[in-house]
Amino acid sequence: MAARQTSTLASRIPVRPARRWPGWLRDPLTALALTALLLILLAVGLGPWLYPVSPTAIDFAQALQPPSGSHPLGTNDLGQDQLARLLVGGRISLAVSTAAMAVSMSVGLGVGAVAGFYGRWVDGWLMRCTDLFLALPQLPLVLLVVYLFGEPARQRLGPERGIFFLIVLVIGGLNWMSVARLVRAGFLSLKQRTFVQAAVALGASPWEIVRHHLLPNVMGPVIVAATLAIGNALLAESTLSFLGLGFPPDVPTWGRMLYDAQNYLESAPHLVLAPGLAIFVTVLSVNTLGDHLRDKLEPGHR
Repeated sequence: MAARQTSTLASRIPVRPARRWPGWLRDPLTALALTALLLILLAVGLGPWLYPVSPTAIDFAQALQPPSGSHPLGTNDLGQDQLARLLVGGRISLAVSTAAMAVSMSVGLGVGAVAGFYGRWVDGWLMRCTDLFLALPQLPLVLLVVYLFGEPARQRLGPERGIFFLIVLVIGGLNWMSVARLVRAGFLSLKQRTFVQAAVALGASPWEIVRHHLLPNVMGPVIVAATLAIGNALLAESTLSFLGLGFPPDVPTWGRMLYDAQNYLESAPHLVLAPGLAIFVTVLSVNTLGDHLRDKLEPGHR
């Protein structure tokens, strides 16, 4: 009898469910990508204060030195410390890619929302403009715009600020089309849903319908596209700097470091490894997180 009562009491004790780790921790690849990205952000954010070495100080006596205790990543052909240039250049490269992503997301959201909400001739006209931009060769067009307007921008806003805004506008202004198509398709589908038609019947204004009913339901694919746009913008900025059309030589970026190291691939390979690996790890981490967000925010994709 006592054993039966004990078992009855034990069965009534609530059992706490086992604690589950967050989704990104259960996936080793996603956890590794997130950890790598956080380490990169911490390095470029706190590194210049923790490693207070000037990235522009020239010392020809220390030119092309291999990695050592005084210079952990070696020096370039001017004797400048590569680690200092890598940390400061990461700030600029990531700032350009993030700002370009914000521009492309803003333009894509605006165009896609207007086209999907109003439809008819507005949709047709905006989508034809989108198709026109999709048909343009992006890299040659970016090179042409930066080549034509780079010097006026430098003279008007300064050598660093002018080229920064120009690169952000060019990269962001040529990568909004996929976001516009995503938002337009989402709006066209959501307009037929019952809750949107009910809001229209209750007298909600177009702005209220877009803000409270349409935009929140399309932000999942947009967030995924934003993560992928950061990686694409980083590669585009690195390409421009590598071709000599990006920031001036005294402004270190990861792409500029690769451009300066192209003549020393055999004699000083350490000049290429650090910025190349930084670009590779950053883009791979961001794209991996984008894939993970896609699986979480779009269950139908899996």
